[in-house]
Amino acid sequence: MDIIVILVIQLLLAVSPTFFGKHRNFGYFNAAGYLLSLIYSLCLALSIAKGVGVISLFNFFYIDALSAYFILTISLINFASSVYSIKYISGDVEEGEISASKAVKYYSLFNLFALSMYFVTVVNNLGMVWVAIEMTTLVSAFLVGFHNNKMSIEAAWKYIIICSAGITLALLGTILFYYTASRDGGVNSLNWTDMMSVARKMDPRMLKIAFLFIIVGYGTKAGLVPMHTWLPDAHSQSPAPISALLSGVLLKTAIYAILRYTAIINKCVAVHYSSNLFIFFGLLSLGISAGFILVQKDLKRLLAYSSVEHIGVIATGLGFGGAAGLYGALFHVFNHAVNKSLMFFGAGYVVKKYKTGDMNVIRGVMGTMPFIGTVLILGAFALGGSPPFSIFVSEIMVIIAGFRAGAYLPAVLALFFLAVIFGSLIYHFSRIVFGKRPQDMQVSACPFSMKFISVFLFIFICIMGFKMPWFFNKLLVSAGNIIRGV
Repeated sequence: MDIIVILVIQLLLAVSPTFFGKHRNFGYFNAAGYLLSLIYSLCLALSIAKGVGVISLFNFFYIDALSAYFILTISLINFASSVYSIKYISGDVEEGEISASKAVKYYSLFNLFALSMYFVTVVNNLGMVWVAIEMTTLVSAFLVGFHNNKMSIEAAWKYIIICSAGITLALLGTILFYYTASRDGGVNSLNWTDMMSVARKMDPRMLKIAFLFIIVGYGTKAGLVPMHTWLPDAHSQSPAPISALLSGVLLKTAIYAILRYTAIINKCVAVHYSSNLFIFFGLLSLGISAGFILVQKDLKRLLAYSSVEHIGVIATGLGFGGAAGLYGALFHVFNHAVNKSLMFFGAGYVVKKYKTGDMNVIRGVMGTMPFIGTVLILGAFALGGSPPFSIFVSEIMVIIAGFRAGAYLPAVLALFFLAVIFGSLIYHFSRIVFGKRPQDMQVSACPFSMKFISVFLFIFICIMGFKMPWFFNKLLVSAGNIIRGV
């Protein structure tokens, strides 16, 4: 029943902002609700890891290790963003950026967005997965355009149009999966469990076409190149906590949907078909993002292209396959979510302080905002894949998996792109953090909420580079087996 409690909490949080007199009071209440959701998500993950295996309710909700892993990741970033939002949104109200009533709307949209992302990961029916992912687009579009200026509205429309086009292709892929499951397997159901049971009977040719629609369709929402063009605009124009949610977990819900179909096709079609597609899109994403990161001038767009890079790492790991490749790719889902959220949180206050995202203007952050400057430079090393941080572990797992699989050229290319991106990130953030501070720029104290959540997230970034909790390891292994169909 943990998942029912989590969904009920999100639903109550979504409808309750109007009952609070002050948005800041609701901010604390909201964060407490997400802390409760995180606790229940942890309990759910522990239950699955201890041997429960699968939780099914009413043949509608379905939770296995893959679901539980993504639910835990979503819950962690939701909690972090809810804590960060307290001071960030109240600061916008105090500065006259938004009204108090708009702050209330922010929390309602925030919680509906969180609910829709949870829903993607808990339903058995692949048609409902499609509906939930479309719901994430519709709700988050209002958050992308939240500041209601020309650039944010343009980004929101671009986001809706491109992602809706992608989701239409995903719908066609879903229909084709259902068609062959019904015709060849005798299953008149869109339930993932039913399709898995007859996967070996499905028409391989039809599945190849259907999966191509799935990976391009949901890959648009995931930010895979060349379907990524909405992402830099949406991430850069959103409020910082929403940028963290978009990059940290929204992209991963689309990856989750692709993985469900990957498990089906891997039981019917030779694994190299899906692997080649993942490697192609993964390397393309790494290569294109490396070029844009190298020449980027805007701070939040830099982080957005970094998200494209890390989605490329995940896709490449899935393509290399095997136990090591899948383990590394899934581990990278969590590592990127935590690290990128931390970076967007820091970037949010920097952009507020300097009144711009132009990295040619932003200089001397260590002098003006010492704590945030420390967060950004350490986070940049972590995000670039430097040891001993956790992203280094998952990236090296992916590279090793490539060499083990005999994919020497793709592994070398991936390593080259990662090296270019690492150098670019350190170059950009070194200039931002250690450059000469503007003379009229005063030193600012860092809000407690930012300090708390930065330390909270950095604990995961550091500890996961050395030691992984047993249940987390169990979830990763089990989730990999689900994708492999074993």
